[in-house]
Amino acid sequence: MIFNYHTHTTRCNHAFGGDREYVENAIQKGLKTLGFSDHAPYFFPNTDYYSPFRMQVDELFAYADSIRALQKEYEKDIRILLGFELEYYPDFHKGETEFLRQVSPDYLIMGQHLLNNELDHVVSINLNTDELLAAYVSQVLEGLQTGDFLYLAHPDLPGCNFSKEAVEREYRRLCEGAKAMNIPLEINLLGVRTHRHYPSERFFKIAAAVGNSVIIGSDAHEPQDVVDLPSEAFAKDMVASLGLKLIETTLL
Repeated sequence: MIFNYHTHTTRCNHAFGGDREYVENAIQKGLKTLGFSDHAPYFFPNTDYYSPFRMQVDELFAYADSIRALQKEYEKDIRILLGFELEYYPDFHKGETEFLRQVSPDYLIMGQHLLNNELDHVVSINLNTDELLAAYVSQVLEGLQTGDFLYLAHPDLPGCNFSKEAVEREYRRLCEGAKAMNIPLEINLLGVRTHRHYPSERFFKIAAAVGNSVIIGSDAHEPQDVVDLPSEAFAKDMVASLGLKLIETTLL
């Protein structure tokens, strides 16, 4: 890998290591572009609700200041970008993007973990019915249509525990929609190194048939994972075996 746009920090409460450690590991392993994309603080007006798997609202500027300072300090060694991983919640998206715009992020990636939103009718992405898979796909496509996202992280997060017909129909709908909008789909290396159900060969067979472009994202939660060569090799074998269109040049 010469670039990785999917990198977390300790602010999300489930990653480890200092920001500088991620940068120095990236340089040591030959990365040319490192994008930080920690879970965005979500601005929910008129409530004190806080989701524990993302940075808090009052950490926004400290996060941005840290990444921008490292960007300047290491500018001769590596290109560093400031980004966020963000869910699309229809009722709150406009306000959320205005909130994040205060720090002028270089990019957003969509990482949809929940349906609807976190304040009412919370439905985990551990979906178990064909109807919920369809709802996931519809919400993701609606979010991508905003034009706010660089790419779709772990598009196969819901898995394939649905009817064969629903998997083929809904994931094809997702892939066709993403292709029409020229939005890449991520092969997620966290799923590889932690032996999750994704990246799913069943999903990416559909993506290959549709002709989607794919991108490899480390989804680093520890500094040594910004470049994960064994998992990258697995992903590239999947690309080769399925005939996927891998993006190997930087998107930004």
